[in-house]
Amino acid sequence: MQAEREITACFSGYRPEKLPWGVDEDDPRCRMLKHKLYDIAEALYHSGIRRFVVGMARGCDTFFCEELLKLREISPDLTIEAAIPCEDQARRWSEPDRARYFELLSQCDTETYVSRRYTNDCMMKRNRYMVDKSSVIVVVFDGKVGGTMYTRQYAATRGIEVVDVRP
Repeated sequence: MQAEREITACFSGYRPEKLPWGVDEDDPRCRMLKHKLYDIAEALYHSGIRRFVVGMARGCDTFFCEELLKLREISPDLTIEAAIPCEDQARRWSEPDRARYFELLSQCDTETYVSRRYTNDCMMKRNRYMVDKSSVIVVVFDGKVGGTMYTRQYAATRGIEVVDVRP
């Protein structure tokens, strides 16, 4: 387990509602964030990280998963685990968001469901699951209170290396 943790990184970040550009992925700030996420993933890969765990939420999780898939094209030993809080995570999302989600899921190497059904704490359990499996967490964070902040704090208390990225 410890050896696997040493080669594993996870990710946490904001949903579109907390991003300065909202859902506008053509915004130059969003494009810059995606490039940063790719560069960080590539640097982690070159440092020995081979396994990435992503929570599969809308927004930054989606961006990070997409950038990992690009990196995997040239680094085929990179694996991606989708850590999913509950089976119906995407049930209330728009049809385009659901289609994107299921397309990304189909390209992940493994899927882990933390809970079968939605519960008040399934998102937190998913976040802790990801941190507990990792030696590094990449966090898109600028101080807003919420799940990303709590995940970042949990990682810090567990001695996990935190890589902060401002949106």
